[in-house]
Amino acid sequence: MTDSFRCHGCPVCNGKGCTDELPGMGGVNKNENFLLNCSAWKKLYEDEGGAKKIPSLSREQLMDLIRLAPVTGAEENIGWEEEADFYEDFFMTLHYSGIKLSVGDGTPDTKLVYGLNAIKTIQQERDRECRAAVFFKPYPDENLINRIAWATPVANHIGIDIDAYNIVTMRNKVKLEKKTATQIESIMKRIDVPFVLKGVFTRDDIELVKEAKPDIVYFSNHGGRVETRKGSTALTLKEAGPIVKDYCQEIWVDGGIRSKTDIELARYYGASQVLLARPFIKNFCYSHQSGIEELLK
Repeated sequence: MTDSFRCHGCPVCNGKGCTDELPGMGGVNKNENFLLNCSAWKKLYEDEGGAKKIPSLSREQLMDLIRLAPVTGAEENIGWEEEADFYEDFFMTLHYSGIKLSVGDGTPDTKLVYGLNAIKTIQQERDRECRAAVFFKPYPDENLINRIAWATPVANHIGIDIDAYNIVTMRNKVKLEKKTATQIESIMKRIDVPFVLKGVFTRDDIELVKEAKPDIVYFSNHGGRVETRKGSTALTLKEAGPIVKDYCQEIWVDGGIRSKTDIELARYYGASQVLLARPFIKNFCYSHQSGIEELLK
């Protein structure tokens, strides 16, 4: 581990301390969508009438909603000294605190392998029933089929991260594809766990949902880290949630969720899972287990 984290440890993780820091914890376009993701939840909560209208949730209900969003790039984005060392420690700490887990992938393939191996370690050392939602970039189908085989022993959900197609450097480097509904339907037939379509954010994405009918729709703009339309996931959930709910079984959302009221609002708008990454990373880096517990108070 290193003391030179790319996360600046800001008291409030709202996108103002890491502008355009990529690699790092920032986003594109001067953190525009990162900032909007964070600010929109508060504004919408107030617009909806706040505590007078949005039901309060118990700690048990909140914990049932929270899941780690997929994370990779521990060295270049977080500043961890060794990529391989990060996942096992991070996942074990979150699992100990009762947080549901996700595994992401990237390039090289070892990033995915490290995450999958971390779940296997938890299974062997602490909890044989531990599983994670595993997300893949939209690689060519043959590559995806291989990854599904790797993930099957640890996955309770499998998803394709369609918003990753908008990461131009990665798209060119590893030949990411803009997946069609037919391709998604084919992948769904190959798995025995719920399928998650992650990165739903644009009108085209919503049309894809209508055609493919995934088990789970996951509203995300990659934490404001991809070139896409201007906007927030909170407003997308509010406006598009009622549209997609007839084409899926569940709705998940991430992006700028920082407080109990954010989670309550997401649930009010129909989300059955809310996913966080940056707050968990920040608190883990600077305070480890105690930081995660402090975040969950």
